[in-house]
Amino acid sequence: MEQASETPSPKEERAIRLASYSEPELGEMIDEFSIRASGGAAAERSRVLKCGDLFAVADSFGDMRPELVREQGLYYKGTRFLAQWQLELEGGRPLLLSSTVKEDNVLLAVDLTNPDMEQQDGRWVRHGTLHMFRSRFLWKHACFERLRVTNYGLAPVSFGIGYAFGADFVDLFEVRGLKRKRRGSLSPPKLEEGSVSVTYHGLDGVTRVVRLVFWPAPQRLEANRVVWQGRLVPKAEWTIFVTIFCMVDEARPLILFYEAALSEATETVAARKQAGCQIVTSNEQFNDWLNRSLSDIHLMITETPEGPYPHAGIPWFSTPFGRDGIITALELLWVNPNIARGVLAFLAATQAQAEDPARDAQPGKILHEMRDGEMAALGEIPFGRYYGSVDATPLFVLLAGRFLERTGDLAFLRSLWPNIQAALEWMDHYGDRDGDGFVEYLRESPKGLVHQGWKDSSDAIFHRDGRLAEGPIALCEVQGYVFAAKQAGGRIARRLGYEEISIRLEQSAERLRQQFEQAFWCGELSMYAMALDGKKRPCCVRSSNAGHALFAGIATPNRARRVAEVLCSEEMFSGWGIRTIGSAEARFNPMSYHNGSVWPHDNALIGKGLATYGFREETLKILTGLFDASLFMDLHRLPELFCGFRRRPGEGPTLYPSACVPQAWAAASVFYLLEACLGMTIHGEERRVVFDAPRLPPFLEKVQIRNLSVGESVIDLFLERRPAGDVGIDFVQRQGTAEVAVVKRGG
Repeated sequence: MEQASETPSPKEERAIRLASYSEPELGEMIDEFSIRASGGAAAERSRVLKCGDLFAVADSFGDMRPELVREQGLYYKGTRFLAQWQLELEGGRPLLLSSTVKEDNVLLAVDLTNPDMEQQDGRWVRHGTLHMFRSRFLWKHACFERLRVTNYGLAPVSFGIGYAFGADFVDLFEVRGLKRKRRGSLSPPKLEEGSVSVTYHGLDGVTRVVRLVFWPAPQRLEANRVVWQGRLVPKAEWTIFVTIFCMVDEARPLILFYEAALSEATETVAARKQAGCQIVTSNEQFNDWLNRSLSDIHLMITETPEGPYPHAGIPWFSTPFGRDGIITALELLWVNPNIARGVLAFLAATQAQAEDPARDAQPGKILHEMRDGEMAALGEIPFGRYYGSVDATPLFVLLAGRFLERTGDLAFLRSLWPNIQAALEWMDHYGDRDGDGFVEYLRESPKGLVHQGWKDSSDAIFHRDGRLAEGPIALCEVQGYVFAAKQAGGRIARRLGYEEISIRLEQSAERLRQQFEQAFWCGELSMYAMALDGKKRPCCVRSSNAGHALFAGIATPNRARRVAEVLCSEEMFSGWGIRTIGSAEARFNPMSYHNGSVWPHDNALIGKGLATYGFREETLKILTGLFDASLFMDLHRLPELFCGFRRRPGEGPTLYPSACVPQAWAAASVFYLLEACLGMTIHGEERRVVFDAPRLPPFLEKVQIRNLSVGESVIDLFLERRPAGDVGIDFVQRQGTAEVAVVKRGG
């Protein structure tokens, strides 16, 4: 028997913290890191561009006016460099004709015209005489803008045109609503011929500079305004170029002219899209959704030293998130496995190596999020490199297992094996805080997140009567992820020759399945509990969390059927998608972030789980609901979430005010749902594609899949919905020896 130590062990220290954790009262909790709602997307159609660590949020005019919509601006590495950027014609605002972001997400195109204007000689220029075409794109760490003015009148027109601008170098978390006691110093604007620079000296010792370069040189250049005086004869055209450079610690920009930079940006995006497979269907509206979703994914991807990584969402989450990156990669695994490879490599490189309570880190734990910016560098927020996710670690192992099945790339998995082992060890040691076999969370950082699953609002986990759950909390879906991770780890270990480890992991997974069924099943609800609280009391709430148990495969077939029935009932299914919680629950609010809204990625994972258990009609229902929702969305772009109001005839879904648009895992949801409906599994090493009882919704008669990689082979397939409801699948082209198998099921 070991003697007691005078110094408590790390596990004993955690137990002490657990004992001092008090149960929250019934009511609302406001997390200091929650996003304060403002006008947002529902009030103004935002136009978003992104390239690497640079992104811009503007209104339909192409203007940035944060006094009206606070998130507007030009951001670089977690800081808003340029806050105001507003086009002015004769000191006022032009009239908007149209505005869009091209399908490849590279270029913002805005058509404007003049209002009625009086000339100095007393003549009036009628509205619609001048046409202004404003185009903008981002490349490297610069924003390029071109303004072309054309006179379609019958007489010469004189006018002043220019921009009002302002730099504020505000941290993204300040934009989100946090207040700071101190800030760095802002130098006065430095005016030169044809350019102006503003410098910010941060408290973190970093110098940030925004430099605006104008061509041709303007007639008037001030600290916050630039004006050109123009005179155009009939049918004449005049072009102005502006380049806005964002620089950190005097890094010199690569200076390119507008056309050359646009060519590079367009070619790069086109090459990325060609790297994966392409999907074309007989439904043009569905094609619009697919194409915009794929463009959004490539918009969100940032190249890292380890490979491509999809940032989570714009504006609030344009940075690497572990959970978001993994789920996005899972959704896209059949389309482009290289994204999953980049995600796995990046997360392995940033895996926690030691205990650090200030960052909720323990050895083997996978990153939650990683932020640049002054506040992160100074520790004013804990998210410089933060590990407060309970689910990213098992999801990392799950993705590794599915990547191996998809690609057969055993050499890459061998290089990841130490990281996989560390993640598995974290689940058993640090994740299972009290040794009961379940993985729980309780924040250790006083600045960290209260809830550490994907539903991380401070009121997201509660009991049936509405009381907020106390910690530590064992989430339903997390136990499923751990189960699937141990199964995946077992398969990887066997492939690597570690038979004993494989057997041990498989046995551990089976024990977890049995414990899960006993502890989480709420028979009166026909659902798995959302969570167990700190006293092991089940949170018997009808929630979408239970659908993730199907996605992970931990549910028994009989109980999976009962869960499927509840998820697709009117209480849970809004008509557009499955709500996060049922409409009869105490905290249901269709306008809540996590308590009644509809999340596309949540629906995609549930749809995949339903299909895995054979509930293909229910998966088709989800795909149809989200497709219908996309028809009402600007640019056919599904947002991070939308409100969970019941679908009303002749109306579209209700937008959520501060949802990120675009959001990577929302954009990728259509691909996962299509894979689920087709029952498609790709076995890379065997060079084999299996379609298990494939189905297509009535609005999709034909689907072409081109450039689908299957091991070292590449195939093109043609799929057609038949009158009986099944799907015919034919080869169009094949390079290599890949085979296709179709499994048909009776009844």
